[in-house]
Amino acid sequence: MVSTTQDSTARSGLAAGPSLASPTRGSPGGDRATPAEGRDADGATASRPDNSTRNARSRDETFVEFIDVEKFYGDFQAVKRLHLTIGRGEFLTFLGPSGSGKTTTLNMLAGFERPSQGVITLAGKSVDRLPPYERNIGMVFQNYALFPHMSVEQNVAFPLSVRKTPKADIAPRVKRALEMVRLEQFKHRKPAQLSGGQQQRVALARALVFEPTLVLMDEPLGALDKKLREHMQIELKQIHEMLGVTMVCVTHDQSEALTMSDRVAVFDHGAVVQIGTPHGLYNEPATEFVASFIGENNALDGIAERVGDGRCQVTLPTGLKATALAIGDIGPGAPVHLTIRPERIGLSNADVQSDNRFQATVVDRIYHGDHQRLLARLANGQVLTVKIGPEATMPAGEAIDVCWATSDCRAFPAGAAPDDKPSNTGRGL
Repeated sequence: MVSTTQDSTARSGLAAGPSLASPTRGSPGGDRATPAEGRDADGATASRPDNSTRNARSRDETFVEFIDVEKFYGDFQAVKRLHLTIGRGEFLTFLGPSGSGKTTTLNMLAGFERPSQGVITLAGKSVDRLPPYERNIGMVFQNYALFPHMSVEQNVAFPLSVRKTPKADIAPRVKRALEMVRLEQFKHRKPAQLSGGQQQRVALARALVFEPTLVLMDEPLGALDKKLREHMQIELKQIHEMLGVTMVCVTHDQSEALTMSDRVAVFDHGAVVQIGTPHGLYNEPATEFVASFIGENNALDGIAERVGDGRCQVTLPTGLKATALAIGDIGPGAPVHLTIRPERIGLSNADVQSDNRFQATVVDRIYHGDHQRLLARLANGQVLTVKIGPEATMPAGEAIDVCWATSDCRAFPAGAAPDDKPSNTGRGL
């Protein structure tokens, strides 16, 4: 990870002469996709504190805006009437499965695709007809896209050369960029002589060296192994904090999105179905799709029996009853899907009072080092996954009681199709 000493060196270097730093970052101004339908903020603490009046002023500054943007390929609609804003200095991630429209949206912002309808603005100016090279946008690709015949130093210098930067300025700017990603000692090596993580850092330095107003990343860590990918997630987050440049990332890896982002926009079938902070999305999913796509969830099917005060009582198969938060349009007699996260399920004895407590039988325990996954079968045959400590030793076949709070269980209408009106969970929305 980037050390404090290196941060200080990079910062002091950036302050002297041509700077890599962008305007001071702040929290996003918030998505304006559907103000009337948008949910209230969840009040989650931002991933970084605002320590100055300047940061507070920049918080509400819209930098990128999609206004009723649509994209068609023949009769196929890849992006459906998108209205989205990105704050200056924000790290926003487009998250979704393959074919959900996230990469098409990023390509329209980069200038590789043109919207079929709608307008995209950057700093208040339309960029619809600007070619990519006139948008002052840095791009990081999954396959790095480094020139194999050039050294690391030459690869990083390339964007400055094509922009006809004075030669006297190129060397110090390349040096600072390489110091920022801790690769200055490898400047004479060719890409083939570097590891995958080092190559990705070269690509990042090249995307930042010409002082872009916006950096776009398309699956930037997808080609790395798990351990290196997790390490690079932290490095990207630290570099973003250090420079304050606006970043937009595309990924299908929900763990990656939760780790790096200020906010996450979840795409499904060409629409943003929910946008918010990682904390808000994980704890307050607005749809069954978001609940299942982000993190792990147990799912139970049932019929809503009574609905009121934001809660519903649900009858499960074989007559078991559960109480959950009612999300969406649910009426008595309607089929629903219940979701409950493994870490929210507890083990209890008969004396513990809980809204939802069921007898179960241990099926198996799966060891993960710092925790175990306990598989427990309810009386209706449904198997739940329960996250427990590594020291638990209950054997298969043992009878246990599982329980959870109503506030941790969410009931969604069964078979509800996604609309084009995203729910918002996060600050400043």
